[in-house]
Parts: sequence; structure tokens; C-alpha cells
Amino acid sequence: MSEYIVSARKYRPDSFETLIGQDNIAQTLKNSIIRGKLAHAYLFCGPRGVGKTTTARIFAKAINCANPSPEMEPCGECESCISFQEGRSYCIHELDAASNNGVEDIKNLMDQVQIPPQVGKYSVYIIDEVHMLSTAAFNAFLKTLEEPPAHAIFILATTEKHKILPTILSRCQTYDFNRISIPDIVSNLKMIAGKEGVKIDDESLHVIAQKADGAMRDALTIFDQTVAFCGTDVKYEDVIRNLNVLDYDYSFELVDYFLAGDYGKALLTFDDVLSKGFNALHFCSALSSHFRNLLVTKDGGLDSLLELPDSLKKRYAEQAGRCSVKFLYDALSTTTSCEAGYKMAVNPRLHIEFALMKLSFLMNAPQAGPAAAPQTQRPTVPSRMASGAAASVTGAAASMTGAAAEMNTGTVSGEPGTEPGAGETRGRKRASRSSSSLSLSSIMNQDSKAKAAEKATEISDSMPDDDAILKAWSTIPDEYAASPRLSNTLKNAEVSIEDNDGTKILTFKVSNESQQKWIRENRLLALEGNLQKKVGTARLRLEVGVVPMEEKERQPYTDQEKATALMGKNGEIQNLVKDFGLETR
Repeated sequence: MSEYIVSARKYRPDSFETLIGQDNIAQTLKNSIIRGKLAHAYLFCGPRGVGKTTTARIFAKAINCANPSPEMEPCGECESCISFQEGRSYCIHELDAASNNGVEDIKNLMDQVQIPPQVGKYSVYIIDEVHMLSTAAFNAFLKTLEEPPAHAIFILATTEKHKILPTILSRCQTYDFNRISIPDIVSNLKMIAGKEGVKIDDESLHVIAQKADGAMRDALTIFDQTVAFCGTDVKYEDVIRNLNVLDYDYSFELVDYFLAGDYGKALLTFDDVLSKGFNALHFCSALSSHFRNLLVTKDGGLDSLLELPDSLKKRYAEQAGRCSVKFLYDALSTTTSCEAGYKMAVNPRLHIEFALMKLSFLMNAPQAGPAAAPQTQRPTVPSRMASGAAASVTGAAASMTGAAAEMNTGTVSGEPGTEPGAGETRGRKRASRSSSSLSLSSIMNQDSKAKAAEKATEISDSMPDDDAILKAWSTIPDEYAASPRLSNTLKNAEVSIEDNDGTKILTFKVSNESQQKWIRENRLLALEGNLQKKVGTARLRLEVGVVPMEEKERQPYTDQEKATALMGKNGEIQNLVKDFGLETR
């Protein structure tokens, strides 16, 4: 077998021109070489696989090249370039800080720095994963990094810039590397596939590029894996099966089901996705990305935001034309909310299934049940109690009507229901039997409901008088004599009345927020209804407040405070204390 070299090594860039996705950094470094303004320390930081170490090697090769091009590209023919390509250059030294992160390693490096290069002008020291150095090693490195020999240049590379000491950062020129864009990755993969004789379509290349997440090294590794699985003729179906990537077709089908309101097929599609081993959260994320792409496609001026092959762009344009912007916005809101709450859901599958049903009902909402019988419109009552009373009266009337309807339409066992007039005859028979068999308790219950309805209708809609309100309020505490604490609270409460858009609002203040909360949750509605009945109007509201702290009278707490308060109220006690020379403590 011939020696096989992975694509990440075989097609590693060896010049600034072949460097992918970092044009601004390459141009800056070339300008610094042309102008002869080389710094003694550089820091290359950025995500994995974007070319930090590769750029450092190209830079080291370029500054030692004997015959560089006008654009400062290495010639590849001089002794320095040849020794670099053959891996025997003594001008370039690489140190892996992940495994050489102690003080002794840095001391050895400092001793090595003093040796001048044998070939070329500069000794370049590339320290990879520099954030792995210990704090002591960083401190030992500071002096050498700040004032190295004239022939020494340090290039530090890291993926975690925040872990490096500020004193190190201040001594370096910092270059932030970007993630490589999907078009750049696709273009490079297409070039490599052509050289390797691999036939692959654009959709497969985009799947590989998206899976790489901006890292060219990852993209080349996935490309090698795909070729090993598929051979030289790569199909899209084989790529998504090998990489376990969710197919675009699922998202397109689901949106068609949502537009048709077919939640059943949407749930079956989700079940099919789970049966193939896909992660449910990744499925939801893919659906969110699909709606995002549809929204972007909806606006023709946002084509640059779609990093997709032309064949997929046409499918997105066709489906986006059948969707309204409101539908896409509501759908994206639903899927993002589903993603946010997925990890907290007790039943994650049901959580996503419910989101799919909501998406299916965005165009056509489901009916809540059989159409309800039309109801007569009731006048708006400007109070909580009045509306509650009206609701109870309506409920009672509806239940009585329902009972009558049930008696009139009920069927008797054994009687045919298709004969003409049979329903009416049975209704009369059933009504007569039901009326004769009504219990005494049901009659009394209906009578009490009728009386309640009559009392509820006695409340007028006129504006009440303040004196009448205060007089009615003064009688309410006595009605709660069975609950002394509540009775005393109502009796001692500060009361105020104000007008608010044709409604009187009586506000009574209690001593603390606990009392306010309890009364508001348990008694306020009943108190308001009672007061409205006493005054005889529905234009009356009741509110509960809290007495401000500065208005509260300070209560004596210690024995001395209690004695002082008692002496202030009773002069004879004060004289008694003076006569006997008593102490208050």
C-alpha cells in the first residue's frame, strides 16, 4: 500500500496566497515584512482549524526566504524554504504548551533563544495552545517575551484568549482569526475533489461545510471520511446517512403539512425522525433554521444571508411564495420557544409534538367543540361582584333551560325515533313524567336561584352618594362579629372615597401587606358585593391599601417604653412615680 496522507496535511496552505478565509491578516503580515516592521511577539487567536499555526509557519518561512516575491511570498527554492519543507529547518521551532507547560520548559526555551539562526535572519518560536501554560510559566516567560534577542520572534497561538494573562497580551500584537465561511469551504473542497478525482455535488459539499462549523481542518477530515464511505462517486443521500445529518426534505415536508393544517402527518414525520436516531433538539433547531431561511428568502434583498446551493435556493423561493410573513414569524416564534423550554420539559417528546400541533393550527385554528347556541348580549357591569352575580344568574338560567331541553328531547327506551311526530309525543310524555317526579329539594333550589336573580337585578346603575357609602360601610364590620380579627381590622381601617370615570371607589387601608393580600384574595369580592347591595348601585368599587410607614403610630416595645407611654396617658401615675422615686426600666 502506498503511504496515505490525509487531506488536512496534504493540502495545507504553504503561502499567503493559498491561505483561506484570512485575507486581512495575510495582507497585514505581508505589509509588515515589506516595510521591515516586524514585531518581536505575535498572538494568533481564534477557533480551531482556521489556520493559526499554518499562518505562523508561512510567516516564519517568508521572513527567512532568501528570494521572496514582490508580494512577499516564499520562493520555495532557497535553502531556507527547502529545509522548511523537508522538516529540518533550524530557524523554526514549535513548542506544544499543552504538554510543555511548566517553568522548566520555559527555562529551556529561554536558553535556546540565545542561539542565533544558522540559515536565515530570524529564529521563529511557535508556541501552540499557549493558554495551557501555568501561571508560573507565564511569569517566567515575561522578561524574555518583552526583550528577546534581535533574531528571535515569538508567535503564540491559542483558541482561548481569555485565559492568557493581561501582561502577556500587552507584549504581543494580537490577530483575531475568523471562522471560514461556507462558500470558502465549499470552493476549497471542490478544488480538492477535482484533484483527487472525486465526483461530488454541491449539496453534499454544503452539508460537509455546515457540519465543519467554520473550521477548514474539520471540513477536510469530514471530506476524507465521506470519500472513505462513498468512494469516488459521492451521493447526497450517502453523505447525510454517513454524517447523521437531518435531510432538508423533512423540513420542506413539514412546512407543507403546517400549511395544510395536517398535524397528523407532522407527528408521523417527527416519529420517523426519532426512529432514525436523530436528536429531538437538533430536529427542532433544524426546523427553526428552515423558517429563518424562508423568512430571508421572502425578502429578495437578503439573498446574501443564504449560504445554500442554488438548487436549494429555488426550493426555498417556491415554498416561501406560499407562506405569509405572519405565518413564518409565528412559526419561528413557536420553534424558538420550543427550543428554549426543551431541557426543562418533563416529557420532551410531548413538548415538541405540542409545538408541531401549534404550527399546524397557525393557518386554521381547530374548533373548540360543537357550535354553542347564540346568547343574548348582557350589559357591561362595571364591577367584579356585579359581573359575578350576572354570570351566576345566567348559569342558573342556562342549567334550567338545559334541563328543560333534555326533558323535551329525551327518548324512551324501546320507542322508535324515526316515526313522524314521535319525538314530540315522547317529549310531552317525558315532560309530564319528569314534572311529576321532581324532588322537593330541586324545586327549592330553583326557587332560591330565581330569588337570587331577582335580588341581583335590584342593583341600579346610578351614581351613589358619599354619605350613603360611608353609612353603609359603617355597618359592615358588625356583620363579621364571628371573626373578631377581621371585624376589628375593618372597623379601624382608614377610609377614603374618590371618583373614577363615573364610578365611586372606596379604599380602606390596613396596617400591613399580609392583611392586604389576605383580604384581597379571600374577602374583597364578597365585601364589594355586600356594599353594593347596601348602597343599591353597581357603580361602586372597593379597594384595599396599606397605611404608609410614616403615618403609623409607633407602638411601645420595651418595658421602659410601655411605662413612659402609660405615664404620658395618666398624670396620676406620673405623680406616683415622682413621689416614691420609682425608676422606669
